[in-house]
Amino acid sequence: MENGQKGNGLFKLAGRPDGHVQEVVRQAHEELCQLLQQRAEIMKRIGTVKQTIAGLAHNYGDGVLNEELLELVDRKSNGRQPGFTKACRMILMESGHAMSARDICDYFQQNLPEMLARHKDPMASVTTVLNRLVDYGEAQAVVLANGRRAWRWVAEPVAGTAPDLAHVS
Repeated sequence: MENGQKGNGLFKLAGRPDGHVQEVVRQAHEELCQLLQQRAEIMKRIGTVKQTIAGLAHNYGDGVLNEELLELVDRKSNGRQPGFTKACRMILMESGHAMSARDICDYFQQNLPEMLARHKDPMASVTTVLNRLVDYGEAQAVVLANGRRAWRWVAEPVAGTAPDLAHVS
């Protein structure tokens, strides 16, 4: 093990790894990029299906969904107040358009004020949750025409429609 080499010489401690290692790293990088792209596409598809199911349940009542489906789309009531993240997710999913953190706080204030009461800084809490939904691949951050940041549920676009961002402040 002279000259900074380790083992069979594939990994050199000083200098660059040999060509075989570089090729393995290149292939692994390529595969990782492909898998991340596939994940993004799958998350969009999941978003679309969840949004469709939520819309049907909204129009026809949760009775059209079985227990497993209620749980899969986060609509199953367990007798207690739904979690803050779950509530933010449902607000964003069912809105059908991009929403700012202020829009979501306003929705909470009008419809679920008790949920906001538990948070010292509701805007910060909502923003944190929205950014986590982006990290999970469930939401996408967008910049509105007025320069403000908003988030929208990740779903495949419906043919012939464009995102409606005009009424978001």
